[in-house]
This record gives sequence, structure tokens and C-alpha cells, in this order.
Amino acid sequence: MNLRDLHYFVALADHRHFGRAAAASFVSQPTLSTQIRKLEDELGLILIERSPRKVMLTPAGSELAERARRILAEVEQLKEAARRARDPEAGRVRLGIFPTLAPYLLPHVMPRLRARFPRLELLLAEDKTEVVLKQLREGRLDAGVLALPQHDPSLHVEFLFEEPFVLATPAAHRLTQAAHELQLRDLAGEHLLLLEDGHCLRDQALDVCAHAGAGEHDGFRATSLETLRQMVAAGVGITLLPTLAVKPPVAEPDGLSVLRFATPPPSRRIGMVWRKSSAMAVVLGKIADTLRELPATLLEPPSPAGKRARRARTTQA
Repeated sequence: MNLRDLHYFVALADHRHFGRAAAASFVSQPTLSTQIRKLEDELGLILIERSPRKVMLTPAGSELAERARRILAEVEQLKEAARRARDPEAGRVRLGIFPTLAPYLLPHVMPRLRARFPRLELLLAEDKTEVVLKQLREGRLDAGVLALPQHDPSLHVEFLFEEPFVLATPAAHRLTQAAHELQLRDLAGEHLLLLEDGHCLRDQALDVCAHAGAGEHDGFRATSLETLRQMVAAGVGITLLPTLAVKPPVAEPDGLSVLRFATPPPSRRIGMVWRKSSAMAVVLGKIADTLRELPATLLEPPSPAGKRARRARTTQA
């Protein structure tokens, strides 16, 4: 048994298809199939159930896949430790980030990261929180930028910043006429448009709704923040948005108003997490320090004056 065969088998376990696993492994399909059969012969076990349309793992195959992932992750950690010993701020970092933060945070932090770590190759993976955590535990990611709290005792957690929420409403909504900053109690009886299950922002919004006496808009769940934004602009309903999602360079659609909450606003806490056993802990800590250096104004919700100006432009149009 060698590491190459374990790589082939993990690829097959991930893709459940010989052709796609071979392509991901940069070998021909016959080569991959032959090596998998040799691995089965060496172990004296049937690892996969072969059928014309799909590949399924046997119980022994599932166990081997999990063990192989851990072995390959440890080998990669060993290689990374050697690279870091030669040049602590060079090499590759695989960073996971969830989709309601990634497109809004990255334009502000990537130039800083490139300037601070010119020899570092930063590979970004955008996915839901549970997927990022799973890949982090399996060693397929080195760190994740996630909403807090995170309770996995195997992970080190660094707080980065707190991001307030704002309320997005159609321009003609009753709440846009309020002379005061929004209070949570102003949402009582409202029904908010929310994301589908699996997004941490959905859980955060539901928590705000519970405190405010609001509920969820029936019959609609969005797959992205941009869908929510467009539905609000079309007059379908109202929703909560993170502050970074309403900051330039994000364009605000016509017909949408952004309302800020009175202090203290509802918010979410963002942090960076990595395995406590990681050989990259020092450089990951430096990356966290850089991510923490966002300008304070970037996390300030739009001012009431900006809201009135936008409403005035909408009325004149």
C-alpha cells in the first residue's frame, strides 16, 4: 500500500464515479481502476460496489476512506511543517469561508493579504459552514472564516470582528418613514424573507425574529443574499442583511432601502478557526491579525442621512 493508492481511493470515495475520480487524480480511468483493485487484493476486502451507473462504498470501504483522509491530512501537515521551517510565510493556505460573507469581505481583505504575505498562495473555498467544518476536520482545508460561536474542542478559535445587521425594505415600506433609528420592536408582526436551511445567516435571522416578535415569510426561501436583495427590491418583503453586504463595491438595486438599527444593533460575530494540531498555527494567527484590521467605518451601517437621500432619489424617480 502506498500514498498514491490512498489518494486514488479517496478521490473515488469523494466523486463516486471512476471517470471523475480519475480526472481529479490526473490519471486514466483504467489506471485508477487497476490500482483500486490492487488495493482490494492487498487488503483482502471488497471496498466498493461496482455498478454501471454509480459507485457505492462497502462498510469496509467507508471506514478505509475516513482513515485514508486522516493519513493523507497528516502527511500534508508533515510536508507543510517542513515548508514552514524553511520559510514561515510561504507555501499554501487553504481557507474556507461561508457564502453570506465571502463575496462581501474578500474585496476588502485580499489586497491586504497579498501585500502582507507576498510569498503565500491563498486558496479560497466558499461553502456552507457545515461543509467548511467537515473539510477542516478532514484536513482538506487549513482554516475557516465562520460565524461564532463554534464549539468543536479540536479547533482553535480567533475572534475577528462583530458585524451589525441592517434591515432591507422596499422603498415604499412603512418602516422607511420612521423618523427614528429602527428598534427591534418595530419588527413585531413582520414576516421576513430568509435563506434556505443550511445557511448560518438563516439561524441568526430567526434568532433576531424571535427577539423581535417577527416571523418568516411563508412559501419562499432564497439560495443567496443576492436573491433576497432582489426580492426585497421587487417589493416582495423585507429581510436582514449583514452590513458588509450593503457596502461598496456592492451595488444597491433601485427600490431598496437600507435601515440601521439603534445601538446596540443585532449582529453576528465572525472568527477564524483552525485545528489545534495544525503545523501552520503561527502563520494562521498572522493571517487572522490581518483580517482583524478592517477599517472601523467598514462595519458601520449606512447613516440615516444616506437612507433619506436614497429615499428622496427614489421618490423623485
